[in-house]
Amino acid sequence: MRGRLAFGAALAAIALTHCNSAARAQGYQVSKLVSGSAFHGVHGLGVDKSGRLFAGSVAGAALYEVDRDSGTAKVAIPTPQGMADDIAFAPDGTMAWTAFLTGDLYARKADGPIKKLAAGLPGINSLAYRKDGRLYASQVFLGDALYEIDVEGVKPPRKILEKMGGLNGFEFGPDDMLYGPLWFKSQVVKVDVDKAELSVVANGFKIPAAVNFDSKGQLWVVDTALGQLTRVDPKTGAKKLVAQLKPSLDNLAIDDRDRIYVSNMADNGIQEVDPDSGTVKQLIIGKLALPGGIGVVSESGKDTVYVADVMAYRSVDGATGEVREIARMHADGVTLEYPMSATAKGDEVILSSWFSGTVQVLDRRTGQSREMVHGLKAPHDAIRLRNGDLLVNELGSRSLIRLGGEHGKQRSTVAGELNGPIGLVAADDGSVYLTEAFSGQVTRVKLDDGAKTVVAKDLKMPEGLALAPSGKLIVAEVGAKRIVEIDPATGSVTELAGNLPIGLAAAPGLPPTNIPTGVGVGADGTIYVSSDIENAIYKLVKQ
Repeated sequence: MRGRLAFGAALAAIALTHCNSAARAQGYQVSKLVSGSAFHGVHGLGVDKSGRLFAGSVAGAALYEVDRDSGTAKVAIPTPQGMADDIAFAPDGTMAWTAFLTGDLYARKADGPIKKLAAGLPGINSLAYRKDGRLYASQVFLGDALYEIDVEGVKPPRKILEKMGGLNGFEFGPDDMLYGPLWFKSQVVKVDVDKAELSVVANGFKIPAAVNFDSKGQLWVVDTALGQLTRVDPKTGAKKLVAQLKPSLDNLAIDDRDRIYVSNMADNGIQEVDPDSGTVKQLIIGKLALPGGIGVVSESGKDTVYVADVMAYRSVDGATGEVREIARMHADGVTLEYPMSATAKGDEVILSSWFSGTVQVLDRRTGQSREMVHGLKAPHDAIRLRNGDLLVNELGSRSLIRLGGEHGKQRSTVAGELNGPIGLVAADDGSVYLTEAFSGQVTRVKLDDGAKTVVAKDLKMPEGLALAPSGKLIVAEVGAKRIVEIDPATGSVTELAGNLPIGLAAAPGLPPTNIPTGVGVGADGTIYVSSDIENAIYKLVKQ
């Protein structure tokens, strides 16, 4: 970042008086560089008695109905009750689903009212109905237990087993046993829910994510790390690879014609697999999964946009919009932890994730991970300082912190009492600029003493922040769905583009910032913006 901090108390007084009654810039052409997609991450799948295919999303907090012929999807149950990590259908047609983040389990019969059957189960994940209509659900990642759920929603959940190893997408078999994968133990197991006994069916998986039975009693398993769909003999444990897909698989469903549907989180897609031939048909797919923060590097007159795509890490050609995948979540041998923010400079890209509490440094040219720092409190945006330290906006502690030493073990607070620190860029004068989303302001922080100066205020949820070649600040003001330019010398705010599809409403259980809207600027002043509503990338070119 460029600019000078030499205005003293006079500038502070001026900055405090500026608000977002912005001027309107002329001459910016807005175009969509990367097209959007239907879901905000796709997880659980289910097919009802009439053959309709449903898909769930956690970050999108919605349950969708998928049109397999047209390759489109529409919201069947919106936020907040629509959050669905898994979906199951009862013998009478009742649909139930799990709200992973809020710990709630919902059900609805036909088009009747939605009923909450259970609450207070963080990480509620998989669920399945028994042939007699009884309902069972498990906690994974934020818990590790199996419960019987009262289908009337009156009695509290009855715990059956715990500390199993992550009993994920499961289903009852023809023998009335509950079959499912243990995410953390690389096994497929079966559970006698009446006796609370667990036994191993098959070993040798990498990360098995879900299982399902077809009409012939054959057991099908998806391995998220290997991207494989495998048929397993439930009696002997013998396995046969039927389809090689891509990693980041989440769930599967089988219809009454034994067609298999598999969801892929990184692709924001669903595939149909023929169980006999292994032939794969793509029903729906996105170029991006759920884009958040972005970083832009300009070389030889070309812009490359690096995208923290939550389920993947990708780059985009700033001229053509071509998307290149660098890494995807859960793939075997890949180090990546739900990237949500990104900065890029020189030969490195820095990803951060408030969900996993991590900051990761990658080689920009090879895509290889150089360093991973854990144990942070909801980090949003991180940059490299000249002395090699990392500077991080830590939303959870409301602080700007400095990380030094091996793996960032030496940690100190540069500035505290920040109200929603999200975007972060460095200046040349030993200071940085950051957005405070919750108080609606852009703030300058001096690194030597932590002194704070408000540059602009009265903005509506400013998130992404970048520095233009002109020295002006470019800000994604998501609450107003616009991109603004701020002069750091005067605090004046100018709208560059409005009515943009940014500012996805935060899913229940997530902070108000949810997936941060990213903004980046090329060497010629071209602006790039991530759309969390459409899962797209927009481009703003000054004419």
